[in-house]
Amino acid sequence: MGYLSSYTVKDIIKPISIGQNPPRINKDFPKISVITASYNQGQFLERTILSIINQNYENLEFIIIDGGSSDNSLEIIKKYEKYITYWISEKDNGQADAINKGFKIATGDLLCFQNSDDLFCNNSFKILANYYQINPNFDCYYGDLLFIDAEDNSLEILKTNNFNYKAQILEGMQIFNQSMFFKKSLGEKYGCLDSTLTFVIDYENVLRWSNYGAKFVKVNNLLGAFRLHEAAKTNNLESIRKKEHEMIKNKYLNLFFTNKKPTKLDYLFLRINKLFHFIEKFDFGYILYRFSIKK
Repeated sequence: MGYLSSYTVKDIIKPISIGQNPPRINKDFPKISVITASYNQGQFLERTILSIINQNYENLEFIIIDGGSSDNSLEIIKKYEKYITYWISEKDNGQADAINKGFKIATGDLLCFQNSDDLFCNNSFKILANYYQINPNFDCYYGDLLFIDAEDNSLEILKTNNFNYKAQILEGMQIFNQSMFFKKSLGEKYGCLDSTLTFVIDYENVLRWSNYGAKFVKVNNLLGAFRLHEAAKTNNLESIRKKEHEMIKNKYLNLFFTNKKPTKLDYLFLRINKLFHFIEKFDFGYILYRFSIKK
């Protein structure tokens, strides 16, 4: 495991005593609203919920929008109902539609959406809150991402550099919803998620918000975990995902590169820029790790 061995999510998903009281609201922390869209992910949903509850964050609003699950999801939701601010189970028009329902209800200073098979990492909310209190003038805050398997084992860590609009277009995802938080006003100004999309909803809304001038900032911590497993929709419908990604990429390529097409030098510059970012951070362990997994 080497470098990866120090990154784990297993502490954050430990079972809790259902009888214990929810954390008290501390007005010194910004209110964070978490929206989880749920549909027949009972195999993983409890661990997602625990990763939120076990943050022990004092000023949390937790919203679950279930699409009418037929597995054990509702049983799990009811088990943790004491810790959930609002939940509903009804037919919807897909993940983005469900999340947008949650956004309309949410009242937090900072919003995020976490999939019902993904996780937050240890102390994500407090790390974010502390950073936000010192740096309140950004629209969107994001951190690093851990890839995990169905048994919560760490597979890969992805650290990103400071937000680069061109890199988001050309290289694909620089910011993932699993580790992204944003001000409610951002969605109100520029719209929330595009409900016509099935897969690349976070890729699209980051590009759209950035195109409108939203300010992004990197929080240098591991905030979220993306689960790779056989039942994931990205595995089952890969051709649709690729088609959607290419459509969004081409849309913003045409907006950014108005008089020319990107060249190999554009891609090379982005890679060099990323390398120098980690050199400046003295994160040589991560540089060696990335080179090692590319072999």
